[in-house]
Amino acid sequence: MSELFDAIDALVASRSPLPPPAERKRLRQAHGLTLEEVATTLDVRRATVGAWESGKTEPRPPQREPYAHLLKQLARLYPSPTTTEGGTPAILAATAPAAPPAPAEAEPSAPAAANASVPAPAAAPPSPAAAPRPALGSRRPGAPRAAAAHSPAPAGSGAYAHGPLLVLDADDEQQVTGYGTGGLLLDVPARSLPALVEWALSEARVGATKLHASGKDADPLLVLTAAACGRYGLPATLSDEERSAGRLPADHKAIKLLERAGWKLTRRGLGPWARIYRPVTGGRRQCVQLCIPSWNALDDRAWGHAAKLEPAELARVLGVYAHRVMTPVGSTAVSGLELMTALNPPTRASEPDQDGKRHSEHRPGSLGKEPVDPAPCEAIDGHPVLAHLPRFHIRGPQERLFEEAYDWARDLTDAECMQPHLVGIDVNLAFGAAANGAVVGLDAPPEHVTRPVFDPAVPGSWLVDLSHVDLSQVKVAKQWRDLEGGLLPSPFTPTGEQPEGPAWYATPTVAYAVELGYDVTPVEAWVRPRSGRFLDGWYKRLRDAYVATMADLGVAEKLSPGGFLEAMDGYKGRDPELGIVVDAVKMTVKGGIGKLQEKARGGGWVPGQAWPALARPTWRPDIRAAVISRARINMHRKMIALAAATGRYPVAVLSDCAVYTADGPSPLDVLPYDKDGKTVPGSFRLGVSPGMVKHEGTQDVLWGVGMLEQLGAEGRVANLARYIKTGEVTARDTGE
Repeated sequence: MSELFDAIDALVASRSPLPPPAERKRLRQAHGLTLEEVATTLDVRRATVGAWESGKTEPRPPQREPYAHLLKQLARLYPSPTTTEGGTPAILAATAPAAPPAPAEAEPSAPAAANASVPAPAAAPPSPAAAPRPALGSRRPGAPRAAAAHSPAPAGSGAYAHGPLLVLDADDEQQVTGYGTGGLLLDVPARSLPALVEWALSEARVGATKLHASGKDADPLLVLTAAACGRYGLPATLSDEERSAGRLPADHKAIKLLERAGWKLTRRGLGPWARIYRPVTGGRRQCVQLCIPSWNALDDRAWGHAAKLEPAELARVLGVYAHRVMTPVGSTAVSGLELMTALNPPTRASEPDQDGKRHSEHRPGSLGKEPVDPAPCEAIDGHPVLAHLPRFHIRGPQERLFEEAYDWARDLTDAECMQPHLVGIDVNLAFGAAANGAVVGLDAPPEHVTRPVFDPAVPGSWLVDLSHVDLSQVKVAKQWRDLEGGLLPSPFTPTGEQPEGPAWYATPTVAYAVELGYDVTPVEAWVRPRSGRFLDGWYKRLRDAYVATMADLGVAEKLSPGGFLEAMDGYKGRDPELGIVVDAVKMTVKGGIGKLQEKARGGGWVPGQAWPALARPTWRPDIRAAVISRARINMHRKMIALAAATGRYPVAVLSDCAVYTADGPSPLDVLPYDKDGKTVPGSFRLGVSPGMVKHEGTQDVLWGVGMLEQLGAEGRVANLARYIKTGEVTARDTGE
């Protein structure tokens, strides 16, 4: 009788239920298993398992039952969220045909046109931050597979159902898989670069809705791994010559293929970040962005080790950034600058004319679509407005606006040498906080005024003498206070040295001299009466991205000072991928402000001639100067408030980091907090929000004394704030 039951079990096992072929591959990849590993375990050939996953053949006894058991176990670990209510996988469900991406107004180099005919954007996909992290050590972590190539997408999922981007990777059999946000997997049928661009626009359903009603949708972003580059005829890495040029040569085979298919490249060509487009036809925008990490598209200064991540992990990192900031379109600096325009477009659709048509018109509050020349004092060396100056003329403070971040340090006093610790505190998103509320000139050229009356509400540049401001006698909270002026940097120069006579300053710097209780009498000024808070939306977007990602890492707002320091301890280790996003957001803020004054790059440029960046409305050195001025003034205001209340003075300041001596190693030994968690009004406060501070690092005072002696003997600038984090001098610190 037992033999009969065994025969029945064998008969049932020969028909063990199996998921569809595409689901079999998804489950294997989700656990990081290779075809070779599964084949070895089941004692079959590698090609046999591949045939099971492609649907060419079906497993037979005796392998069918253990194979079904394997898939059942994996399905428990990696359930598919694309399963329908009745239990049918979404890949098999009957659905509506894919809709083409929503049209936009213009090609990359063209001005934005009216948006009246643009359909309403689809709902944005959920944030990928909450997607489960791929298993550590997995070679090919994955998740639910969406509709296969040429298959319809889920009904009602919108034009961008598959998120803002895909990371493309090719396996040993040259099969290309697209890794999307939220663990999405897509089969990519395209066999050439032109076909890939066509597929991305017509079938992939990748992109993102516009950030402003008058803006344009984000183009699909395709991130190519080294293996995918090989599949599409691109080198895995650039040669030294190509790396120097920043792109492939114009006669490269891949570029020729694109040209024959009617595609164009922007001026930056086919490089680490490439934009491939066709001129707008019928009001439809056709443009795809490429990102190639193996060509150094993801600079480690901003993106850490992102370029070394597995495809699914990289898709998660870039997806979180795209969802919370924007779809990246270049370096974090480029993305930061583009975000300004995306949130504050230069044009909008007009009211209908007599024929019912709408036209593109200037949108109030924006910078407009035409570049504006700076005032001569605001222009950097080599700018066309300075072409009349002798070639080797060096402009001093009376000719040039020099608003930069702090780089100041002093010797320790005897009393400070007796304290055991040096504690560094760092302001969160200092330039972002300074951009918030900044009143800047908009779309009109500056107006020159002689003998003006200073008005702190008018943005501009002022030639004024601030050498009489005495930091030993200043107003703090509307009261005159006595301070040790020699222990504080001047708020008017990046070096912290007292100015020696008239110099050009941005409005916030002059306004701070008035706040400290001193009269100012400008000699002349370049002012911008048409002004507004152009950067407020930009700051809010980046602030929310930073705070939300920090919260995902366990560092929430409104923590007690001690709770905040505890939460910050090793916070990036809780999710290294989100740690990358935090750093990228910070670099987006800093780089975006820096791009407002982009200098000429590349050979062939001659001083006095224009360079490409000057054609942008966002080439605005005056806005950069105002933001940096506010950041430096904010720093000085907090240092004065702390000094007035506690008698503590910084020994070094570098941009947004200040170093103090203390009896203990914690910021709590520098910043006074009462039992209710309140500290000195107007001074530094511990917390995650922009403008608040975190612990930068602690070193021994003996280390600081030794560092000052070492760097001084080598002729280097001995700013302890530069080294307080690690205690070591690196090539990047010294600029080598």
